[in-house]
Amino acid sequence: MTNLEIARIFSEIADILEIKGENPFKVRAYRRVTQLLESLPQSVEEIYKAGKLSELPGIGASIAEKIKELLETGKLSYYEELKKDVPPGLLEMLKIPELGPKTVSLIYNTLGISTIQELEKAAREQKLRKLKGLGPKTEENILKGIEFIKGREERIPLHEALTLAEDIITYLKEKCPINRISYCGSLRRRKETIGDIDILVTSPQPLKVMDVFTSLPQVEEVLAKGTTKSSIVVTGRRQVDVRVVGEESYGAALHYFTGSKSHNIRIRELGVKKGLKINEYGIFRKETEERVGGIEETEVFHWVDLPYIPPELREDRGEIEAAQRGELPTLIELEDIKGDLHIHSKWSDGANTIREIALAARERGYEYIGISDHSQTLKVAGGLSKEDFYKRLEEIRKVDEEIKGIKIFAGIEVDILADGSLDYPNELLKELDIVIASIHSGFKQDMETMTRRILKAIENPYVDIIGHPTGRLLGEREAYQVDMEKIMKAAKETGTALEINAYPNRMDLNDTYCRMAKEMGVKLVINTDAHHILQLDWIKYGVWTARRGWLEKKDVLNTFPTQEFFSLLKKKL
Repeated sequence: MTNLEIARIFSEIADILEIKGENPFKVRAYRRVTQLLESLPQSVEEIYKAGKLSELPGIGASIAEKIKELLETGKLSYYEELKKDVPPGLLEMLKIPELGPKTVSLIYNTLGISTIQELEKAAREQKLRKLKGLGPKTEENILKGIEFIKGREERIPLHEALTLAEDIITYLKEKCPINRISYCGSLRRRKETIGDIDILVTSPQPLKVMDVFTSLPQVEEVLAKGTTKSSIVVTGRRQVDVRVVGEESYGAALHYFTGSKSHNIRIRELGVKKGLKINEYGIFRKETEERVGGIEETEVFHWVDLPYIPPELREDRGEIEAAQRGELPTLIELEDIKGDLHIHSKWSDGANTIREIALAARERGYEYIGISDHSQTLKVAGGLSKEDFYKRLEEIRKVDEEIKGIKIFAGIEVDILADGSLDYPNELLKELDIVIASIHSGFKQDMETMTRRILKAIENPYVDIIGHPTGRLLGEREAYQVDMEKIMKAAKETGTALEINAYPNRMDLNDTYCRMAKEMGVKLVINTDAHHILQLDWIKYGVWTARRGWLEKKDVLNTFPTQEFFSLLKKKL
């Protein structure tokens, strides 16, 4: 079983336990294990085989035994027994953005509702508003949430698709003679959500590749099996296609199957003007059918007089024109990031101490980090009381002195309250190096109210960064209504930075807003919002989003060395 498959099971265990009203510490333990497994860079199966499960933080004897059972049998008896305690429809109901386990439990225990269909009927008949803590607005939001999941395309988040594709590629490399292999499509273009996964291969034994591919451990259904292309459905009902092409066609096929469709059309049109035919098989002179290229992807661009265009830009959003003018951006690279400013420690809802975080960040080559725990109102995430605020500040200063080679900034993720005021007074905020202001409640306010709320936070002289500015959770919650043009204008005028939150389920700002911010001259930072040191590696999702938004190193503050970064960040106008 993969890390994500095991994580999904532990997440559902946490949901069921919360629906049943079990001990919140027990629930939280399973949530932490879920986060850990989702962010592990190494296969948990490899860790188990090496006898090192117990070395993972948060993995006690009981959890380790459950992971062992899943890896050895593919099932977990505790999970199977637990599922018998709640109707399966309740877990489906949890996919609705407005519903958490406690509300689902209330609705089930009070009205006996156990399916989304029953829930929709009750909401339309205005039965939910009679329950304690619910009302007409909640009822309306539940109906909107149901419509949201009905209309949602069957796409999966980038990180889930990437993990699946990399697992399959690793397996194929181990079992088959393969010369070249890559995933393509929207996954290679780093779109935030992915449909089908496409994998391109060259091999001296195509039939062997097809046999191994259609016999993968994750296969639920074989849709097609051929000599050069096969399609399967894997666990989670995700379709994966493999194509085997000749070495002479690999570069052309890689370009063709990476897309986007509109980008490819433009490239083919440029080829036609030069008397060329460009397709997945190669590059040919139209009149003679002579092959002139196709082994390498760069040849596609060479033959239409263009420099290489990175996959993230291939959306026909001006990249071809920019390439023709010699004005393609030199996109930001992962190696350009010198620090992560939005990290949660054990002082709120993080899994690691400040010392552990600092050492892990230094090991990754960072020059600085920001410890930005939650503020007091967000009690569900262990928000800091004023007393703990000062205790944590003291610890940050102490660890900063003790650990050499990395600067530890004292930060906070302070809640922007419903009226736009902040969760701490300025007398506390001025004690900090970095203040990130974020919204964690009141998502359903209208656009004017929400925009005014964020603008008020931007105007605060101590707010340096607006965290996850649109509040979306991919596939779970839509962005709240906000006038981003007004927000960006205010951010530019005040010198406030906007965050590109790299947490895989957020990726917020999105690529479109990144480009808008660049064009408006707004300061940006890329942060992980990490709650575990392994999640520091999620910074790549923020970098990929930035690349899709045409951002260069100079556009992102935390690509600058420590002193220069801090000076630029603190230029509040």
